[in-house]
Amino acid sequence: MYSLKYKVTTSTCDSTGKLKIFSALQMMQDCSEMWIESEPSVKKYFHDQNMAQLLATRQVEIVRLPSFKENLTVTTSVYDVKPMYGFRNTFIRDSQGEPCLKTWSMGAFVDLSTGKLKRIDDATISSISIDPKQEMNYRDRRIILPHEGGVTLAPVSVTRADIDYNRHMNNAHYVRIAMEFLPEDFDVQGMRMEYRVPAKLGDQLTPTIFNQGDIITVSLSIGTAASAIIEFTK
Repeated sequence: MYSLKYKVTTSTCDSTGKLKIFSALQMMQDCSEMWIESEPSVKKYFHDQNMAQLLATRQVEIVRLPSFKENLTVTTSVYDVKPMYGFRNTFIRDSQGEPCLKTWSMGAFVDLSTGKLKRIDDATISSISIDPKQEMNYRDRRIILPHEGGVTLAPVSVTRADIDYNRHMNNAHYVRIAMEFLPEDFDVQGMRMEYRVPAKLGDQLTPTIFNQGDIITVSLSIGTAASAIIEFTK
């Protein structure tokens, strides 16, 4: 298990003084990325093999959004590893140790030179610290879009501010963009994200919104291929 300490600051708050979901995702993503510092043999293997673990899917349960000046602890732990995928929990807890946001995610092991999936060897799998699977409501990682009823809007450009050190669009920014299409009174209690085709600088993401009342799904596509699908639940 790996953890980071945070405080809810002005730049991470929304207009109501609550932690932005976008900022919460950034915190959890940073903690997940930094986890490898606690696994030196895995870090060396990924470096030597020119590999990375890229987020493929994430589910988020929002228990409550912390308020301005709250002290938080973000923890991440791996609960299962396959040759081409890893599974982890990342939680944000308050100063009393109570969970505010719960997530599970699946990362794909990718060869950075080709962008394709690559297996890790058995010795590396055996060396990874495995922790118990945390309690939350686990849903399917695949998001099935409705066959009809989608409303397609004008494309959104991927800008330099959206790009991370992997040279594609940072995962949290897909959610930031998708949330702009939600009604202002839509109180997000849960999310599922499925990442398919990494968007790069200058790409045009075409949003299609499927509003089913308590569930709103946003597909962000590059041409005819979905780059990311984000499902929001009240």
